[in-house]
Amino acid sequence: MQESYRTIEAPAITEFREKASKFLGFAFPVKDEAEIVLHLNEIRKIHPKATHHCYAWRLGFDMNLYRANDDGEPSGTAGKPILGQIDSKGVTNTLIIVVRYFGGTLLGTSGLIAAYKESSKITLEECSIIEHKITKEYQLTVDYSIMNDVIEAIKKCKIDLASQVYNDSNAIIKISVDIAKTAVFKHELFARINKISMDEAMLIKELSGLKISEI
Repeated sequence: MQESYRTIEAPAITEFREKASKFLGFAFPVKDEAEIVLHLNEIRKIHPKATHHCYAWRLGFDMNLYRANDDGEPSGTAGKPILGQIDSKGVTNTLIIVVRYFGGTLLGTSGLIAAYKESSKITLEECSIIEHKITKEYQLTVDYSIMNDVIEAIKKCKIDLASQVYNDSNAIIKISVDIAKTAVFKHELFARINKISMDEAMLIKELSGLKISEI
């Protein structure tokens, strides 16, 4: 089971010149295609007079979603080398846009490939690569009678507590659990709350005053 993925930590911008053409590289960490569209539209708005806005992206923990776009450059000379640099870093949830201002000198097929590769390469080199753990989100509906015990158990199990909402009858707690712990975290909570062993907790299917549901 895949437990983590690599991505870039923050946006980056670089500039690269080749035979009077200017290449501006932009890197963005992204979560979905909607976010990608927002960044593309933003860059096109900032650079409306650029000759080309070429890009590539890869999405998903399994890295199965991707796209490469030449934006009018000869087929395979821009988007593909950009995507190749993303893949060379082993990152996902990453968008690279390379904006070209034509300088009057044709670069040829091999020259274009080399230029877009270099621009995306130096842009990614400006990025810090981080590893994210894959998580699942859960909602806990908790009676106030065991509220303190549940909060203490969450902390001791080192589970990320995302939010807490209180109403008249109970509390709604949202937590984020590492994918590697999803099979056992409920019983770890049961063991902490009831102050019993894991073997004993494994025999418990539900705990009075606590309802756990996946979001």
